[in-house]
Amino acid sequence: MLFPDVHSAASLTVSPDRVQHFTSDSVSLTCEGNFTEWRVRKFSEDGRLYSDCRRMTGSTCNINTSKSDTAVYWCESGSGEFSSAVNITVQNDGNGPILVSPVHPVTEGASVSLSCSLRTQKILSNVFFYHNDKLIQNDTRGELKISAVSKSDEGFYKCQYSGRESAQSWMSVKGADSSSSPVWLIVGLVCGVSLIIILLLLLYRCRQSKCKSLFFVISIITSSSSIDISMSICKLKHNFIIELTK
Repeated sequence: MLFPDVHSAASLTVSPDRVQHFTSDSVSLTCEGNFTEWRVRKFSEDGRLYSDCRRMTGSTCNINTSKSDTAVYWCESGSGEFSSAVNITVQNDGNGPILVSPVHPVTEGASVSLSCSLRTQKILSNVFFYHNDKLIQNDTRGELKISAVSKSDEGFYKCQYSGRESAQSWMSVKGADSSSSPVWLIVGLVCGVSLIIILLLLLYRCRQSKCKSLFFVISIITSSSSIDISMSICKLKHNFIIELTK
């Protein structure tokens, strides 16, 4: 199934926070963001697009799950902003297990736990776990724990208990957001302050000239990305100091 593109202005949370559910489970889909009007869209297994939730209360869609609720869901605001999409899978076999796995992508380096659950028994032991149909854990533990997720952990997972298998669910892995790294923020701040001081000194020295080099430097900085700015400033800083000492 195709997912809508991610938009940061809106988000969707699922409670309970898992992909797979039993029939007749109560599941809540809540839209979050600075908007007053919401609707939950649904793209079903048979290729139909549904625009409204049957039971919408404010920004929350409440579902009493049935097999027909297996679908892709996302939120859309009245102004057209939309969230990332999530998969919901409803287990039709009332006696079979479900895999408890996160709805949203897991960030690289984070930890995650997958488990197997029955309708009548939430905590199980002696569970088999599979990744892309390959057995990866077969012991007395009831959980599959990954302490530091990497891109290689992405894929389909399923569990097996007492000879019965769950449906398989896809676990996505997303890269850490390096653009908000504190290191780059500190580098940018220090180099930025240094550049302001240097620019003021250059302005003082260039009062009697056209200062072409100064405007060239400014044009380089304003045409760069946030990370490139930090790097450019630090590289150019050395050249400015040399010029000032002439």
